[in-house]
Amino acid sequence: THKMGETVDTLERCCVSLSVNPSRGLMDEKFIILVQKALPGFQLTIHASYHCEDGNSWEAFAHYTADAGGTVNVSQDTSLGGTYSGVEAMGLLWSLRPVPGSKPGLRLRKKNVQTPMEVTISVYQGHQTEGFVDQVPLASVLVERWYMAPGVCRIPITEEGLTATLFVPAGNGPFPGLLDLWGGGGPLVEYRAALLASHGIASLALNYLTPKTTMETGKMVDNQYFEKAYKFLQQHPQICDSRIAMLGLSLGSAFTLKMAVYSQVMKLRCVVCIGGSHVQPVDGSVEQVLGYMEKNSEKTRFTENNEMIWRDLLLPIPTDPSFKVDVGRLKCPLMLVVSEDDQNWPAPESAKDMKEMMERAGNSHLLTVLSYPNAGHLIEPPYTPHVRISMFRTVVMALWGGQMVEHSRAQEDAWKKILIFLRENLYDIKRNVRAEIKNTYFSSR
Repeated sequence: THKMGETVDTLERCCVSLSVNPSRGLMDEKFIILVQKALPGFQLTIHASYHCEDGNSWEAFAHYTADAGGTVNVSQDTSLGGTYSGVEAMGLLWSLRPVPGSKPGLRLRKKNVQTPMEVTISVYQGHQTEGFVDQVPLASVLVERWYMAPGVCRIPITEEGLTATLFVPAGNGPFPGLLDLWGGGGPLVEYRAALLASHGIASLALNYLTPKTTMETGKMVDNQYFEKAYKFLQQHPQICDSRIAMLGLSLGSAFTLKMAVYSQVMKLRCVVCIGGSHVQPVDGSVEQVLGYMEKNSEKTRFTENNEMIWRDLLLPIPTDPSFKVDVGRLKCPLMLVVSEDDQNWPAPESAKDMKEMMERAGNSHLLTVLSYPNAGHLIEPPYTPHVRISMFRTVVMALWGGQMVEHSRAQEDAWKKILIFLRENLYDIKRNVRAEIKNTYFSSR
């Protein structure tokens, strides 16, 4: 203990310093964590903690050894252990996990996008794995991570019976537009639309499962609901009416594909589907699509821990054309984001079938498939912590699949490619002049 006290005294005298740059940035922006003025060869733990809006706490940590100059640069140096290992610039975000003793099945999701995710980055002496809350760190920095860039406007939408939120980029416009659909979880999810608006695309997050009209009447929306949302975007003074895309994840991708192919109203510039399928009754409403899955619910499998695997509900891929969207009729570019360890939807099998359908129809030049080994169902914006299992609709534990490192790599790669795909098709950017637009939103904040 005497030696340990001596080390602390020495450290206090040499004042370990910690910096995170930028300390305020967008959720998909990288930062550089730098520890300086440590003793050469000094063992230290860099720790991230986040107190969620739902009251739960998350943490990540990594073990480093200071170099001859007493420095650790997380972007360049190797983590020797912790919640991740190796050289990982953003590991302290994507390896966040609920603190020991938390209830099972948690998933980290920002509800209020008008406030930042505030993460505390701290440095502790030695290679520690627990008890951080009881120790005084050598240095700490509060980091703000935003879904909304400065100047982005958030506008709740209730007209035309819609339950939605529109995010309009900073500036005068007109901007390209995007209709953003999440999956079967239910309530409105805003953070992806907010982040897309931070990248210059006016995005409408649409609630189609539990909108006000459904809650009041008990009736699920019909397919015209999606057309109303599209028309709302089209008629908005700050949105370019001929440059509108649609993005769907999971169940949302089923309706995205359906509307892209069959709607007479929606003339989409391009479509992105994440972890979804074209398998559904093609003339079915939201209720009938859900009913079709319900009918196959006996195909649900369970792990030994009673986690639900739903991917078999749509398998085998039907041969009957009335049970799959005819993507051979698609007239706009389509990007499919496929996780090869998706335990929730048969995305790999569906993508293979869609590719074959489009090849037969002669429109496969419109198709881009991103396929990621060992990634799970929930491909979220970059650095979102991977959850292999989480509580779904507060009643069941769902198995999403994926391995943390590969899943995190997939999220980063897919997001970058989705943004390029959207820019190419919404701004007519030529493929050979891919302009990578750098984030500078927070430099003047």
